[in-house]
Amino acid sequence: MFFSDERSQFFRPLTGKYREQIAECLRLLHERLYSAQADYGESLRREQVIDLFCEALERAPLLEGDDEGRFHNNREQAGWILNQLVDYGWLKRDKDEASFQSTYPFSRSGRLFTQTLAEVDGRSVRTRHRNTRNTLNALAAFLERGEVYDLLDAHEHSERIIADFTDIIAELEERKRELVREVEAQQLVQQASDQFFDFMEKRFQPDVAIRLSADSVEKHRDRIQSTIGKIRRRPKDWKARAERELRRLAPDLVVSDDASVLWQVLDSIDQRMRSAADIMLPALRRTLQGFTRRADIIIRQLSYIHSQKHNDIVGLCRTLSALDEDTFNTRLAAAGQAMAGLRVGLVDPAHNRLRERRQPRPVQSRVTEMDAPDAATLRDLYLQQQLEKAFSINGGALRDYLRQALGASRRIDNRDLPIDNAADLLALSHVIELGSADHGEAGFRLKVEPTGDISGEHYFERRDGFLLELEQDDDAQRP
Repeated sequence: MFFSDERSQFFRPLTGKYREQIAECLRLLHERLYSAQADYGESLRREQVIDLFCEALERAPLLEGDDEGRFHNNREQAGWILNQLVDYGWLKRDKDEASFQSTYPFSRSGRLFTQTLAEVDGRSVRTRHRNTRNTLNALAAFLERGEVYDLLDAHEHSERIIADFTDIIAELEERKRELVREVEAQQLVQQASDQFFDFMEKRFQPDVAIRLSADSVEKHRDRIQSTIGKIRRRPKDWKARAERELRRLAPDLVVSDDASVLWQVLDSIDQRMRSAADIMLPALRRTLQGFTRRADIIIRQLSYIHSQKHNDIVGLCRTLSALDEDTFNTRLAAAGQAMAGLRVGLVDPAHNRLRERRQPRPVQSRVTEMDAPDAATLRDLYLQQQLEKAFSINGGALRDYLRQALGASRRIDNRDLPIDNAADLLALSHVIELGSADHGEAGFRLKVEPTGDISGEHYFERRDGFLLELEQDDDAQRP
């Protein structure tokens, strides 16, 4: 239960009018303790924390009016904020037994929620587009070394892929609303345009470009599925050992004694990749298209406002209407004199050049009609077809030739095979092919035993002798 003991009113410091100041104090303390500026060998004492909070109070505004009278200075308010954060469970008060001085580290819940505040503020650097590659690398490491921690890392990284897509879609929508809101106020046009181009150059283009190209889920999806397939095909003892380790290290993943935790984790990673590629990536592309359309409208509006900055006709007419008649006529006469000037310029003859006109190239677009082939060509084509038919032989013809030669028996020597025509001669020269595995899969299984060389025949000078025994013939058994 979360709201218990010291966490019963955990979010109360962030609900009053000092909420922005307290949030800034938490972000600055988190940066001091856990960022690159942190000194992990030293815990902050009360004076150090108060000094840090005073710096944060100078940055953050008070949201709901002035607060005169309650706090005399920032240091007094910083002490009050520190006590509030300790009382409501954001910070802990630890006492050093050696120096008898109190230190104020974050509680576990306070650190997790403050980390979220720091990430929303945008000061931390996160490579959010790396989780797809991290999932693939962790799966490959698990396949290679068999360490269950690598599989759990892959499971965690795959979960962050969906969260990353959700974050960047929400950020694009927020940026779009912010741009529209700031552009509506003409005094913030320049600020809105600067923020827009800064976001496009430093945040949007690097992250989204990598996410849609080098780290696209579509690019790594097939490799991740292939790696998952290899893991599923590992030996049974290897998978059994991984299953035991998973049940020992991650008991929360155990649904029942019969369900495999290894299969559950692999199915979860595969399903997340499918959801990221089929659902989240198209949603990101649609949001990106909407954002770019809105950006195009804003750029057009900025260009129009900039072009109309010195063309305020309505304001000029309002100014002239407030003048008396003599001043009004004087200004109009001065404007007429300024607009009545005539400037005559001569064209430089060197800029006028006659260009040679190119003649269009003729194109023959008529379709040539083919004449009918003569008798010699037809005869050559006919002879070529007949030769190809005469020396072609297929598996069905070979099987029919051997069935006719066997008759009612099941065994025959190839020297006893009959040769009545050219087709029989071709079949005899290829009959050994019936013993291949392709014919066996088709239901015609032939056992071949060598018997030695055969020579002195009419058609062959020398050939190999075989004893052919038919073991299976499915076609012959059919009615």
